[in-house]
Amino acid sequence: MTVTLMWEARAAEGRGEELLAWARSRRPAEEPLRRETFRAPQDRVLVLTWWPGTYATPVPELPDPPADLVTRPVHRWRFEPVDENG
Repeated sequence: MTVTLMWEARAAEGRGEELLAWARSRRPAEEPLRRETFRAPQDRVLVLTWWPGTYATPVPELPDPPADLVTRPVHRWRFEPVDENG
């Protein structure tokens, strides 16, 4: 079983590339099974990490970026895979 963490932030105006670089440079104490980083309109940055365990398993999360780099608090969610057959 795995759990996926989603971390999403929106950069302050004109600082999208800086937020992307900041997020890409953050490494948790442990390496996830998989990590993907995305960008979207309005200077949003999304990081997905996959970890062994269940929804309740404690796993490292990306920190909050410096307050002046973002327009709002970071959004974080956890997901568990769903059996496509069931």
